[in-house]
Amino acid sequence: MVYFPPCKINIGLFVTGKRPDGYHSIESVFYPIPWNDILEIVPSTNGQSSLHTTGNTVTVDYRSNIIWKALVLIQQQFPHVQAEMHLHKNIPSGAGLGGGSADGAFALWGLNEVFELELSVSHMHELAAQLGSDCPFFVQPKPTFVEGRGEIMTSHALDLKGWHIVVVHPGLHVSTEEAYSLMQPKPSGYDLHNVHLNAIEQWKDLVINAFEGPVTEMFPEIGTIKSQLYDMGAIYASMSGSGSAVYGLFRHPPVLPEWPESYRVYSGLL
Repeated sequence: MVYFPPCKINIGLFVTGKRPDGYHSIESVFYPIPWNDILEIVPSTNGQSSLHTTGNTVTVDYRSNIIWKALVLIQQQFPHVQAEMHLHKNIPSGAGLGGGSADGAFALWGLNEVFELELSVSHMHELAAQLGSDCPFFVQPKPTFVEGRGEIMTSHALDLKGWHIVVVHPGLHVSTEEAYSLMQPKPSGYDLHNVHLNAIEQWKDLVINAFEGPVTEMFPEIGTIKSQLYDMGAIYASMSGSGSAVYGLFRHPPVLPEWPESYRVYSGLL
C-alpha cells in the first residue's frame, strides 16, 4: 500500500505556559496542506523489517527514523508484524511543517491497515502521542484547534478551500528545542477558536505566531521571505510552527520569483 503523508501549517501559534512534564502549553490551529511525502508499506518477504529512504533525507540511522519507531510501537503489541517500508521524502525537515510527525502517524495507520490489526482511531491517537506532540493530528488530518502540548484536539470550522498557498523553506533547520528555549510563555492575545469568523485580510494584526519574532532575530532571512510574500500579493503570511518555513495565502495564483536554489518551494491550491 502507498500512502501520502501531508504536512500542516500553523494558523497562529501561542505559547501559554510551561508544563510540569517539561513540555510547553500551546494554542494553535493546524491546517493540512497537500505537500506530501510518499510512504510504501508491504509485508516483508523474508520475515525481517526494513526501511529505505530517498529524496530529502536527513536521517542516517534508520532506527532513529520516526517511521521505524512507529513500527517498534506496533510490534510491542503485534510481534508478528514485519514490514518492508520505503519513504520518499519531499517535505523539508526542521521547517515547522510537521512532515516527520505525519510520516510517523501514517506509518501507524498503514501498518494497521496492511496487517489488518483493527486498531481504533483513539488507540492510534494514543500511540501517535508517544511518537511526538504533533503526531496525533496526522492520524486524521483536518483543520483542528490544538492545545496542551498539542495532543488536545478539537475540530475547527476553518475552511481555506479555493485559496492559493505558497510555502517557502529557506534551507534553514530550526531546532524545536532551541526555539522553545527562546519563548516567554504568556496568555494568548487572540482566541483562535474564532479565527474563521475574521476575514483573512484581518489576520495580519490578529493571528500571530509567537515564535516568529525570536526565530527571525536568529535568521533574518525568514523575515525577508515573509516580506517578499506580501510584495507578491499575499493576503496573509506567517512562519509555520517554530520555523523555518514561511507561507503566504493568495486569492489568485501568484507569480513566483527566482528564489535561491537552496530554497524548497511549494505552490498549490488548497
